[in-house]
Amino acid sequence: MIEIWLNPACSKCRTAEGELRAAGVDYTVRRYLDEPPTVAEIEDVLTRLGLEPWDIARTADASKLGITLPIKDAAHRDRWLDLMVAHPKLIQRPILTASDGTTVVGRDPESLARVIAADDM
Repeated sequence: MIEIWLNPACSKCRTAEGELRAAGVDYTVRRYLDEPPTVAEIEDVLTRLGLEPWDIARTADASKLGITLPIKDAAHRDRWLDLMVAHPKLIQRPILTASDGTTVVGRDPESLARVIAADDM
């Protein structure tokens, strides 16, 4: 089973969901704008991705939201996480996690194929 964090208004999210349907895999949808992830959930995703919060941030959206982003360093990491919880629009989308733990930001065909393949194992 794959979990997909998506925003239904996002074309990349709709594409990812279409790829999941076409592949015939079971998946659950989390509308992360309606049900924002916790700090622990974001930490888990970051660990699986091997990334830092600013690596999955939609920095261009920060100014639209009236948010001044902190410096991209370890000293400000907790602030990044808190901002993502408070303003989930800052989180890159879609994020998909396969049952084996494989996690991708599914904005390209290769990432989508990788998570679908991982779920088939």
